[in-house]
Amino acid sequence: MKAEEKKPVSEETKASTEAAETSAPARKRRSKKKRLVTRGQAHILATYNNTIITLTDQTGNVLVNCSAGQVGFKGPKKSTPYAAGIVVRTALEKVRDYGLKEVEVLIKGVGVGREAAIRALYANGLNLVSIRDITPSPHNGCRPPRPRRV
Repeated sequence: MKAEEKKPVSEETKASTEAAETSAPARKRRSKKKRLVTRGQAHILATYNNTIITLTDQTGNVLVNCSAGQVGFKGPKKSTPYAAGIVVRTALEKVRDYGLKEVEVLIKGVGVGREAAIRALYANGLNLVSIRDITPSPHNGCRPPRPRRV
């Protein structure tokens, strides 16, 4: 047994144990502080297939985002007005910690969840400061197809 105790230690093992002893203790990870945001923006993307809500602060930094697929709707149910209302309610539950009270609504897209999402924002206790439609529209559109030669 005594022969095992006096076993030579390799150089690599010595270096690693010395480094572990001299290094600083493991740093504790600080939790990210939730900042207080009372006024923000609600970006609503209402497409034919889905409704996506993104709540940001005034400068555009994302606080929370939520979509109909994330809530649990699948297939054609994602693009319904009911799904848009549920998405807004879920997003507002996530953003409660920030203290959001009033929002500017920026809405993009032509889906059926547009009005339902705005109504749900108002119904869930947010004060709507303004509503802007930022749906992109083509100025001159795509090049038309060439005429057929028959």
